[in-house]
Amino acid sequence: MKSKIMLSCLLISSALLVGCSQNVTVESPNAPNTTNGNDSLPEKPSVPEKPSTPTSPSKPEAPKPVGDNDVVVDNSEKSSVASYFPIKDNTRYVYEGAGNEFASYNVYTSYTKDNKVQTRTDNGGTVVADVIEVKNGEVKRIFSRPEAYYRENLLRDNLISTSDKKKAEIILKAPIKKGNSWKLNDGRTRTITSTSVDITTPVENYNAIEVTTTGGDNTKTVDYYAKNVGLVKSVFTSEGMEVSSTLKEIQNNTLLTQDIKFFYPNIDDGKIYYKNKDVDFKTNDVTRKTLEREYKQAISGTDSSVLSPNTKINSLYLNKDGMVYVDLSKDFLKEMNAGAGYESMILDSIAATFGNYYNARKVILTIDGGNYESGHILLKKGEYLKADYENAVDGN
Repeated sequence: MKSKIMLSCLLISSALLVGCSQNVTVESPNAPNTTNGNDSLPEKPSVPEKPSTPTSPSKPEAPKPVGDNDVVVDNSEKSSVASYFPIKDNTRYVYEGAGNEFASYNVYTSYTKDNKVQTRTDNGGTVVADVIEVKNGEVKRIFSRPEAYYRENLLRDNLISTSDKKKAEIILKAPIKKGNSWKLNDGRTRTITSTSVDITTPVENYNAIEVTTTGGDNTKTVDYYAKNVGLVKSVFTSEGMEVSSTLKEIQNNTLLTQDIKFFYPNIDDGKIYYKNKDVDFKTNDVTRKTLEREYKQAISGTDSSVLSPNTKINSLYLNKDGMVYVDLSKDFLKEMNAGAGYESMILDSIAATFGNYYNARKVILTIDGGNYESGHILLKKGEYLKADYENAVDGN
């Protein structure tokens, strides 16, 4: 995994095996079950809000939602900030940089819900997931997770703690008027310094608003936002150094493609192999469902009977304790036709696949929410499988 961290001001302001011949590390059975929450958990159907009733026949009809995000934007001054931060599904913004190797980056829309969007910013050195909310005349970054190479839905309200909310950064604030200014939590000041600036980009020429952020360290960041487009250019200056990022391309109706390793047992030599697959995701795709489908597909030259045809991944997530939690349906046990040794290899493959995806070393495996228990292997509560993916054999 890459471990370089980008300039924030530029790019995003195992298990006890019974009857098996291997040693397994066992953790305390008191493993927490609080999760970070993500798209991999079973979801309850949303209940649509009841439409409001007009107070009088003369009240104007509410405007229709704009874009792909079902966020209602009206013409009032308070709501106009939303037009400078449109939320669009299956869209990638590509920026070209100058002055720093990480000034070039791309931003993909991972998830959207109501007035929130989760973006994935990749600058070649790291990937950062941001949750941004457009509400009450403000555009706020309310949550940020660095090193987020995996897909995980962070839009659930219970993820955002009181502490997180206090750290929220206001990106843009109504009214869109020159001189409108606000303080950030880190002491910097952000001001709308112009409402009409012509900006030239490889995409097209835009008339943009200019938002300037200054601090006591002699640094300045100037961001330019175009209506119905969003950020089109950023310029960071500090003691004679200038770094800029300019919108180069807007890719609509596009996918996020991840190179994912899937691990398989080879009963002939007793080793675990892996195959790389390019896996595509659309905005709001459920990660566990996509990985389940891909893991069931046979790969040439391997014994790919890891997940049986009727097995479902009920939940899949990276917990706050740093362990990956995988819950499979009982079909996994019903349809498994394996002795103790081969079953052990299958579990090792599952641990390696999901441990590697989340860059974790410990994987808790359960069946329909209960302990994993077959005729050969018992995993007690809190016991984990070791995700040994570095010693697997390249089967590509």
